[in-house]
Amino acid sequence: QIVATPGALAVAGDNFAGLLPLLARHVAGDWGDVDAEDAKMNDEAVVNGDRVLSSYKLGGEKLWIITEADRSATTFLLPREY
Repeated sequence: QIVATPGALAVAGDNFAGLLPLLARHVAGDWGDVDAEDAKMNDEAVVNGDRVLSSYKLGGEKLWIITEADRSATTFLLPREY
């Protein structure tokens, strides 16, 4: 399931399709604007089945994408909505 919080939808605005390239990057293992340690943790999480978090800029805002450890949901959200 892919979901988005109200804040993420507001940042996307009329360009909801603009979220799709970010999702493609997340799925491909391009974690965006995370530091090297977090990127390594994400790489390990993919193998170990843990939660994965990517961070990107959209419309001047930081946008996170989080995939749950059980892979049941991937959520677009703003950090302040966490």
